[in-house]
Amino acid sequence: MFPKVKEFLKAQVSAFVGGLVDYGIMLFCKEILDFTISTSIVISGGIGAIVNFTINRFWTFKKEEVPVVNQLWKFILVVVGSIMLKSQGTPLLSSLTGIDYRITRLIVEVIVSLGFNFTLQKYWVFKKNAP
Repeated sequence: MFPKVKEFLKAQVSAFVGGLVDYGIMLFCKEILDFTISTSIVISGGIGAIVNFTINRFWTFKKEEVPVVNQLWKFILVVVGSIMLKSQGTPLLSSLTGIDYRITRLIVEVIVSLGFNFTLQKYWVFKKNAP
């Protein structure tokens, strides 16, 4: 398999696992704890990000030789942007379309994951150094 395709697919597996954790915690916070959608997404996004970072560092991009602090501060900035997009985009899309937040969250998740998270993680957070 082509290395770039393999890396992209591994990043999607990582995003999916982190996303499952994120989505489950969001539902728990919203449905059980009765938090707002935005607050639930902020909490769940932080926990899902820890899972995603760990998988990306050691499996997807295999960049464990780089000091974690060099990647972590960049990753945190990406996560903050991602959480802002998801926590504001989900209720906005629900409001505009009348579609339940559980579905609009999935739509927003795909858009943010592919268009924002993957790009910034690959080319900035876990950037491969030139040989």
